[in-house]
Amino acid sequence: MPEKNVNSPSALPPALHPTPDESGMTVPQLLQHRIDVLFEQVPLVAELGEAFTQAGHDLYLVGGSVRDALMGRLGHDLDFTTDARPDETAAILRKRTHATWDIGRAFGTIGAQIDDWVVEVTTYRADAYHPDSRKPEIVYGDTLEDDLIRRDFTVNAMALHASTRAFSDPYAGLADIVAGVLRTPFPPERSFSDDPLRMMRAARFTSQLGFTVTDEVRAAMTAMAPRIEIISAERVRDELSKTLLTDLPREGLDLLVTTGIADHVLPELPALRLERDEHHRHKDVYEHSLKVLEQSIDLEKRRGHEPDLTGRLAALLHDIGKPPTRQFEPGGKVSFHHHDVVGAKMARKRLKALAYPSQIVKDVSKLVELHLRFHGYGDQGWTDSAVRRYVRDAGDQLERLHILTRSDCTTRNRRKAERLEFAYDDLERRIAELTAKEELEAIRPDLDGDQIMAILNIKPGPEVGKAYKFLLNLRLDEGPHTPDEAKAALLAWWAENEH
Repeated sequence: MPEKNVNSPSALPPALHPTPDESGMTVPQLLQHRIDVLFEQVPLVAELGEAFTQAGHDLYLVGGSVRDALMGRLGHDLDFTTDARPDETAAILRKRTHATWDIGRAFGTIGAQIDDWVVEVTTYRADAYHPDSRKPEIVYGDTLEDDLIRRDFTVNAMALHASTRAFSDPYAGLADIVAGVLRTPFPPERSFSDDPLRMMRAARFTSQLGFTVTDEVRAAMTAMAPRIEIISAERVRDELSKTLLTDLPREGLDLLVTTGIADHVLPELPALRLERDEHHRHKDVYEHSLKVLEQSIDLEKRRGHEPDLTGRLAALLHDIGKPPTRQFEPGGKVSFHHHDVVGAKMARKRLKALAYPSQIVKDVSKLVELHLRFHGYGDQGWTDSAVRRYVRDAGDQLERLHILTRSDCTTRNRRKAERLEFAYDDLERRIAELTAKEELEAIRPDLDGDQIMAILNIKPGPEVGKAYKFLLNLRLDEGPHTPDEAKAALLAWWAENEH
């Protein structure tokens, strides 16, 4: 381990920056200090270690839990590995808590909720994928080394004995943390062949941890990109979502695109890299989309929201309708007519293929379809009716639409950017004012279906729906009416339509 001082700005990746209490330590001192802090702050680790020791077994904190502890970012999940078989593990854990589960028993994993910690204990494994299979053959290993070498990256192939605190790092994961790189214990071709999803995990870790992949890992990802297709849509979806929910998803997404993996899991993204015409008459849509995603994350935070998968998917996909709608117009202009509508259909199809929940599919496609609605507001101004329709069409996605529309401005023209920001500020002000007066979030006709049928003396059927739609449009155009005003308008409409 190099004797770098942690005060050196170039000594550590961002995630390893020391706290004031750690100032002046060398890197080995810093990491040993964090191991000591882990056992002090999480006595459950040693407690479980002792329980397994008394039962005649070894227990190791392993994988991401060790990595995150060394990086000073441990969450509330603790991952362990052991030589004990699942039945033995379950018996030991039940002495500590009744909140156990064995949904992962087929993979050798027993889970438990102990105090504030989610604990998962997995028997040593040495399984692998067959070339044409989506599922691994589960094989228990005999040693810790068997288990660690099958881990995805060296930074996840470290272990801490839960009783003795002995640190195992057979593949130099500690050095890779200090260097801020992702490397595989096996040659990357073998690691990615065993489980191709690891290629997407590499992308996620570049965003989540701020690491870079080695040249060998990048080359293997590029060469083996088609193999990602054997992985289930659900597993691909989960990795993509985790990448998007990091603070810096650009790095991971760009790695997926440049290695060709995105061509197989999200082809609409690399398709945005439109060849710019010789006169540079339109933007780089790919870079624009990543910038919109970055700006939406920043705005999401500034508006006090938690990381929002739906909003981030919409930001990333909002312009995917541009490639199929691009046209070169007379005079050299480039147009993308109806790319909002086309993009919404494309987003719906892709998200369904990735097995996203139906509500996310619906909400993202709605946002993509509406993302251009605001344009023109600043130049022409909108009537109150247009503002009401904007709110009604957005529905419960209004706040996300605010964030997406504001983030969609990536112009370097400061005047234009300020003009758009002022216009949207004005729109949000008008929405707030109308909402205060008219409860815009719950816009409905001034008469309900029962009242319509009673006034017109009709039974349930299509005519009730037509009358309801008339009253809804009247409400949107003119704002709220009294019951008598709505009744008079309904009767006049009924008479005009020769009923």
